[in-house]
Amino acid sequence: MASDNFVDYVKIHCTSGNGGGGSTHFRREKYIPKGGPDGGDGGRGGHVYLRGNKQLWTLLHLKFKKHIKAGHGAHGSGNLKTGSQGEDVYIDVPLGTLAKDGETGEVLFEITEEGEERIIQRGGRGGMGNNHFKSPTNQTPRHAQPGEEGLEGWKILELKILADVGLVGFPNAGKSTLLSVLSAAQPEIGDYPFTTLRPNLGIVSYRDFRSFIMADIPGIIEGAHAGKGLGLRFLRHIERNSILLFMIAADSDDIQKEYNILLNELKQYNPELLHKERLLAITKADMLDDELKAAISKELPNLPHLFISSVAQQGLTELKDLIWKHLNHD
Repeated sequence: MASDNFVDYVKIHCTSGNGGGGSTHFRREKYIPKGGPDGGDGGRGGHVYLRGNKQLWTLLHLKFKKHIKAGHGAHGSGNLKTGSQGEDVYIDVPLGTLAKDGETGEVLFEITEEGEERIIQRGGRGGMGNNHFKSPTNQTPRHAQPGEEGLEGWKILELKILADVGLVGFPNAGKSTLLSVLSAAQPEIGDYPFTTLRPNLGIVSYRDFRSFIMADIPGIIEGAHAGKGLGLRFLRHIERNSILLFMIAADSDDIQKEYNILLNELKQYNPELLHKERLLAITKADMLDDELKAAISKELPNLPHLFISSVAQQGLTELKDLIWKHLNHD
């Protein structure tokens, strides 16, 4: 997926429809000159919905469509006829889209299932016709309710990508290179921090025509949970990954320290992330001999690990085997 086309944050202005007003009509027919009130109710205003669509992977289609408006409800009429409701508007979004209030930042809901529909801006109710206001002491009510006005306001949509494996590591840990080698994805790769500014998704082929989805999450830095760098924007994408693959370069000054920093950033952002399965890949391992690998292994965190080299194509089959095993264990 081209990074220029990956949009994971949009702010849209949603306006729901006004409700139609109730009618103050009275029944007037031949031989019935003084029929009772028969004013119908107004139709409700149109809602603005979000709808889950598993065919979508990005919010790109909403990037330049900032204003969403639903239709107004029609007024009621005589003979107890209710006005038609305003036209609802449906906004298709990828699974994993979070809806927030644009003013307060309050989380409203998350779309997680195909076809799931949630109202993000509710239309105004239709007003009641004068038929509702008749009574023994007032048999000819000459008033009806006006329809409620629709609502309007800014809403924030944030996408948390859904993948089987999320790659976690500091900038330049080799995440983009691994994704480009294991899948058909073509993320930008360079030897400087934050080459990857947006998550990239790749489908990794496995044995017997099976596959899994891997996400290259942009590099985390210390302090990311507090918004340092681009941290908050990146960390939310990790929440929907089944497995977290930590990647640390073999030439790191202190692998255990790097791992602890990465783990702490996840914990500070959302402690529930620590419940996800974790694997460790030591990258750039083509520069290591067996003796160095054995020495490094003694200092590694207590979790399944492998030494790999994307450039030299070392350990990649074993890595896919390990990932598949953990994705499909009972």
